[in-house]
Amino acid sequence: MSLKSLQIIDVREPDEYVAGHIPGAVNIPLSVFGARFEEIDAKKTAYMVCKSGGRSMQACEFCRDQERPNVVNLAGGTLGWIAAGQDVVIGDSPG
Repeated sequence: MSLKSLQIIDVREPDEYVAGHIPGAVNIPLSVFGARFEEIDAKKTAYMVCKSGGRSMQACEFCRDQERPNVVNLAGGTLGWIAAGQDVVIGDSPG
């Protein structure tokens, strides 16, 4: 399974996202998450990511409160992804 086939939601602010994000991740900042969470496909598992895992956990809790249980918090966040030597995309495109 490729990353592009996964639904990865990066809940960091746009400037953080542009600085480097997981390939294929879509940016829906936590600051506007409540207004935009319906952009997430409820039929697919959504993998939430932020810098280290705190904000993405809040996004997961919000989704579960909205009866959208198909969410996973990517523990370690983008920092963990980079520390593991994985590629990141620079810029505002999901990549």
